[in-house]
Amino acid sequence: MSMVSVRLPDSLLEEVNTFSRELHIPRAEYVRLALEAMNHEMQEKHRRERLKALSLRVRGESMKVNAEFDGLDDGAV
Repeated sequence: MSMVSVRLPDSLLEEVNTFSRELHIPRAEYVRLALEAMNHEMQEKHRRERLKALSLRVRGESMKVNAEFDGLDDGAV
């Protein structure tokens, strides 16, 4: 496992200490969990952005297909 050194404002470190004690977990574990939560949030954001882009692409293709159908004669099948 790798080690990271981080500089934190005193107020943030006090909150980390308070919440880690409240949860009865070591401070390092609290920080790991917070980083994992942020990573998960970013992964979800990227997933939503990819789905939105794909949805817009599919919508564009669907509009093209609809326009082609609109151009057909009613009697043509």
